[in-house]
Amino acid sequence: EDESEEEPKLKYERLSNGVTEILQKDAASCMTVHEKFLALGTHYGKVYLLDVQGNITQKFDVSPVKINQISLDESGEHMGVCSEDGKVQVFGLYSGEEFHETFDCPIKIVAVHPQFVRSHFKQFVTGGKKLLLYERGWMNRWKPSVLHEGEGNIRNVKWRGHLIAWANNMGVKILDMISKQRITNVPRDDISLRPDMYPCSLCWKDNLTLIIGWGNSVKICSVKERHASEMRDLPNRYVEIVFQFDTEFYISGLAPICDQLVILSYVKEISDKTEVECCARPRLDIVQPLPESCEEISSDALTVRGFQENECRDYHLEYSEGESLFYIISPRDVVVAKERDQDDHIDWLLEKKKYEEALMAAEISQKTIKKHKILDIGLAYINHLVERGEYDLAARKCQKILGKNTELWEFEVYKFKEIGQLKAISHYLPRRDPVLKPLIYEMVLHEFLESDYEGFATLIKEWPGDLYNNTIIVQAVVDHLKKDPQNRTLLRTLAELYTYDQRYGRALEIYLTLRHKDVFQLIHKHNLFSSIRDKIVLLMDFDSEKAVDMLLDNEDKISIDRVVEELENRPELQHVYLHKLFKRDHHKGQRYHEKQISLYAEYDRPNLLPFLRDSTHCPLEKALEICQQRNFVEETVYLLSRMGNSRSALKMIMEELQDVDKAIEFAKEQDDGELWEDLILYSIDKPPFITGLLNNIGTHVDPILLIHRIKEGMEIPNLRDSLVKILQDYNLQILLREGCKKILVADSLSLLKKMHRTQMKGVLVDEENICESCLSPILPSDASKSFNVVVFHCRHMFHKECLPVSNTVSPVQFCNICSAKHRGPGSAILEMKK
Repeated sequence: EDESEEEPKLKYERLSNGVTEILQKDAASCMTVHEKFLALGTHYGKVYLLDVQGNITQKFDVSPVKINQISLDESGEHMGVCSEDGKVQVFGLYSGEEFHETFDCPIKIVAVHPQFVRSHFKQFVTGGKKLLLYERGWMNRWKPSVLHEGEGNIRNVKWRGHLIAWANNMGVKILDMISKQRITNVPRDDISLRPDMYPCSLCWKDNLTLIIGWGNSVKICSVKERHASEMRDLPNRYVEIVFQFDTEFYISGLAPICDQLVILSYVKEISDKTEVECCARPRLDIVQPLPESCEEISSDALTVRGFQENECRDYHLEYSEGESLFYIISPRDVVVAKERDQDDHIDWLLEKKKYEEALMAAEISQKTIKKHKILDIGLAYINHLVERGEYDLAARKCQKILGKNTELWEFEVYKFKEIGQLKAISHYLPRRDPVLKPLIYEMVLHEFLESDYEGFATLIKEWPGDLYNNTIIVQAVVDHLKKDPQNRTLLRTLAELYTYDQRYGRALEIYLTLRHKDVFQLIHKHNLFSSIRDKIVLLMDFDSEKAVDMLLDNEDKISIDRVVEELENRPELQHVYLHKLFKRDHHKGQRYHEKQISLYAEYDRPNLLPFLRDSTHCPLEKALEICQQRNFVEETVYLLSRMGNSRSALKMIMEELQDVDKAIEFAKEQDDGELWEDLILYSIDKPPFITGLLNNIGTHVDPILLIHRIKEGMEIPNLRDSLVKILQDYNLQILLREGCKKILVADSLSLLKKMHRTQMKGVLVDEENICESCLSPILPSDASKSFNVVVFHCRHMFHKECLPVSNTVSPVQFCNICSAKHRGPGSAILEMKK
């Protein structure tokens, strides 16, 4: 057998049973294959009918000498036999009809008509020195006629449909039985070979394709119809050689397989010991014909019994078309070659340790394979991977191969435990459908707990808590924590285990100790607000922002008073909480606003002034006292002004802050003339303040009041620029006023024109309009009658007689409806008379 990586195309087995018994005493000379049975001829003149397993079903004693040929019709009901002593017999296997004839020379070939079972096709041919056709004629007599002679012995005949092909010493001929015309002659290539030692092999692929093998030459011939214009005296058919190529060895037999060829070759080789040419094992090759060559698909050397003594003529190749079975016949052995099926393909893959491909092939063909099971292949694959040390890949394949089989899963887990590779399979253990015994998961967890805390923590996080006995694992973790109390990984994992076991209080304590980010999620998820009433300080220390947001979002569960009380000893955290509360709602924590003044002053002065401005519940006297104690000038100024003491506030700005701009801004905000007077009096002897006033008060106070009070001879910085600015501001005011006046006049004129255009427009009056007083149509039904209608600019219409009589002397009349609604009077725009 070829041990290469190339997968063979065929598989072989000896035909045993009855054949073995026959060939122990006799030698096979020929064999014919039918889809229902086999017919074997021997050198001692016997013909045996065999089933496909090689069991003898019937025996015929035909002749004392070698059987040369056995022929069967397509139905398998008639058989023709010829022997070396010239005997020819054609008889029905299931009927009494029989033909006997004896010639004076050996008859090498007999071939019955493929449709011999039908009465008008009772024909057969024999081949010795002549090719004779026997036909049954009148009164059931057999009439012979010579089809061909004169070119040596006929050594092979194949009959297909209406065509007979035969080979003699000169070449191959084809006869058309319909026209009784010979349509071709294919001469043999190598005339040096003895035709009796290297016989011609003939095989019909179909009714029109003949395959010829002779020596080491192969020709594939196609029978074609000749065009009517080319016939003249020529046969109506002709033969075209479509493929022709040579082989390395001598051909003993041919058979088609799809669009390829199976070739049985006789091989000679030089012995390494004696350096003498000797017979080697025959070869069975599958080739792909090409126009001038062939491509070898597979090649197998066959070990047949007695191959060292066989010649080329001793081998024959027969085939069964329906099942792609090929029979290699030699004197001492009959070997059957079959196309390999998917089971054979999987066998070969397993033999080559290609388990992945074998598994894939089995999955694709699971409905057709008979010998193999996907599970068995998969288990073998897992074992193979384990043997090679690819533990992770083996564990990963378990998911697909073991599926939902819990017994196999548990078996594999114990196998991995034995080799110390529980970690490899841990990530692939099933967690839902199926679920293994809790002991399996506990065993894996203990393995990790002994050697890999991080891996243990990962499994606890990934695995559902109901896979194992939580109490056992918790106790194991507690035992390990006794050795390493500060191990954060173990503590975090223990908290998760407590969470699975609904012991949330213990989990929360561990999370707070570890300052773990999941602590807030745990509180929200399991509504643990009752458990954190005495842990507010810990939560605030961990993350004050998140803690405050959580507490404020859940005021109904933990009251504001409770939180403030818990934070009493941590004023800085108390301030953070109350500040956030004030930002959300200015009124909820009003009872703590007095306390917040001190908290803001101590921990968050930048937000003190905004707090004082926004709070309506803050005691101003208390706030003022704290701000004055701490010398918070801005806050004190604000409080003084809010308490109505604007003059003291302004004085504090001028004296404490020395900021004229701020003082001016304050005076502008209060808009009090006395404050401006105080500001001027305070600034009159301070040149820099005078400059600031001159630059900024022009829009609120007449600058002349300030200028008159300036003492003569006082040097004022940038006085010239300040005066120029005052004049520019005054000029700008004049321009603004003139501009406004122009705009006002233009708008008035535009509106007057618009009103005039509007009042000059006509108003449509038709049958749909009604009198707003009597609600009858405004136009009379009879257009010939005279009528009076009054239409106002507001589009209300009245019959003139329906309007009330005006009691004023003014001739202007107003719409009663619009006057009543205070929309402004509208004078009549049109009075229609007819």
